[in-house]
Amino acid sequence: MAQHTDAEAAPAVGLTLTFGELQRRLDDFLTEYLKEKSKETVGTYRRSLHEFERWHVTQKGRFRFTTDGVRAYKKYLMETRELSQVSVSTYLTALRRFCQYLVDIGLIPDNPAQAVKGNRRPSAHSRQVLTEKDIAVLLKAVEGSSQIDCRDLAMVYTMLYAGLSEIEIIRADVQDLEQTLMGWYLRVQGKGHTVKDQQVPIDPPVMEKIRIYLDTRGRIRPEDPLFVSHGHRSEGERLNTRSVRSRINGHLKKAGIKRPGVSPHSLTHTAALIWLNDGMSLQEVKNRMRHGTLDTTMIYFKKQGLLKRDPSELKEMG
Repeated sequence: MAQHTDAEAAPAVGLTLTFGELQRRLDDFLTEYLKEKSKETVGTYRRSLHEFERWHVTQKGRFRFTTDGVRAYKKYLMETRELSQVSVSTYLTALRRFCQYLVDIGLIPDNPAQAVKGNRRPSAHSRQVLTEKDIAVLLKAVEGSSQIDCRDLAMVYTMLYAGLSEIEIIRADVQDLEQTLMGWYLRVQGKGHTVKDQQVPIDPPVMEKIRIYLDTRGRIRPEDPLFVSHGHRSEGERLNTRSVRSRINGHLKKAGIKRPGVSPHSLTHTAALIWLNDGMSLQEVKNRMRHGTLDTTMIYFKKQGLLKRDPSELKEMG
């Protein structure tokens, strides 16, 4: 009699869906299950579940709707994507609601996401920014004469001193740089926008680093990406958010300032503190950071003292 191993004998645990099946279920969830909700609420769920959809593809059929499967997704959000605690909680809430839909239509018996809690809403100091000492050692760690060094330093400057995010950096083209009587500006397409409808001031120190980098590339067309890859196989191709994040994280580690709460996004948030400490008005900082309300800018106003703190103090806070 043939013998079966435990793995062969044990039934599969948890629902598994092909990518096509997942897409159909997500569409039904958003259009039918949430049809009584507002467009804004449905939009939030749609954006949040898009992240799960993208991750599901990378699992190549291994993901199952179990508590362990949801925990693996949460780990991805925290460690690979390095999302804020609020974002992780938002994405898990959306997945939890989608799982409840699967329960309600009879595809799974229990909600596997119910036991996987979101992170606590961050305290005033948990989303860390860089201090003046951090900035000094970071800039020293990035400095170099190679083409990649010049590119990375220009990217760090656009984040720290122009407040650009990763997505705005990779979407930028050379022709988006515009010189006016008031100085240089960069037209950007921010998160959630479909066109480049916002202008970001590019102060002289930032423009200088961008010029130095562009000079290393020789002849450039206006439609070329502002920042490109310089790898052997990808020379000249537009960078993606993963490559920007990887490069900046590498420099943070090299500088010895990579600590809990500090990520490439910390550079963008630090820009607001730098401007406030330089005496820029709240309204101007609000405009530069593209904040929806002055209340958001006030959060940075209350944190501006962190720029002068010793990094060791912030480690204890984290």
